[in-house]
Amino acid sequence: MTPKIIGPDAEARLDWIALTDAMVAGHRLPPAEIADSFLYRGQDTLLTRSAWIDGLGIAVKPASIFPANPAQDLPMVNGAVNLFDDATGRLAAIVDFHLVTKWKTAGDSLLSARHLARKDARRVLIVGAGKVAAAMIEAYRALIPDAEVTIWNRSAGAARDLAERMSAVAADDLEQAVRQAEIVATTTMAREPVVQGDWIAPGTHLDLIGAYRPDMREVDDTALTRARLFVDSRKTTIGHIGEIQIPLDQGVITPNDILADFYDLPSGSYARQSEDEITIAKNGGGAHLDLMTARYIMDATNGGAGA
Repeated sequence: MTPKIIGPDAEARLDWIALTDAMVAGHRLPPAEIADSFLYRGQDTLLTRSAWIDGLGIAVKPASIFPANPAQDLPMVNGAVNLFDDATGRLAAIVDFHLVTKWKTAGDSLLSARHLARKDARRVLIVGAGKVAAAMIEAYRALIPDAEVTIWNRSAGAARDLAERMSAVAADDLEQAVRQAEIVATTTMAREPVVQGDWIAPGTHLDLIGAYRPDMREVDDTALTRARLFVDSRKTTIGHIGEIQIPLDQGVITPNDILADFYDLPSGSYARQSEDEITIAKNGGGAHLDLMTARYIMDATNGGAGA
């Protein structure tokens, strides 16, 4: 078997809705075995994320994180996704790292929005103006072609630049923008909450994407206690991400307040129950989602689903 090399040009064959369908199918299979490992040299890091899903295959995603690279006009994060055949263990494909990361991250939250946002939701607010923000705009527009997208960022200039590129509108007042939104996506590097629960209107859905460390949060306790709370994976959020673990440690919420994760999709419990409720989905990621995404990409480039 000669491994297939899949680069960024494969993006033209991908479809956001088809990816979320592939993620649903992946969560019907036996639960993934996942593991992370870290190696360090000063400020440089090698993170290796691995996942094995019986019936789907194996993914190993090494990422080198070199903070000094941007000063040399080089990407800080580099890597590849190695996809192994489930039946034989042979290397089936090497998939572009940035392609998988973009589609995995945005597809994860799009899947939540498909199940938790109101069907008539049109007003979308993106908090942040980086690469994830741009990907989320693409993803939401696949679900809501007539979405009215607003962008807020601490740097107003970055919000205006992204809004111009993505045919969106830049907002100056975050509170007002949150109050008017029907879907809110947070894509920041914030350590302290930027979105306050008192601002959120009934019926709003929030996709929390940015916080990925134990000391990071994007919304406050009020938001969590006002909302019905979901996560993509209990294994990659509880005990790992401050957005969930800090309020758990402080007794603001309990594990029972996390109503479902993606493995509950087949049962129908990962769902909105009323038009007025607020829903929050925390995107924690995980190598199992990299595996599902890489396999979808490989199948799409082979002329299968999503082609």
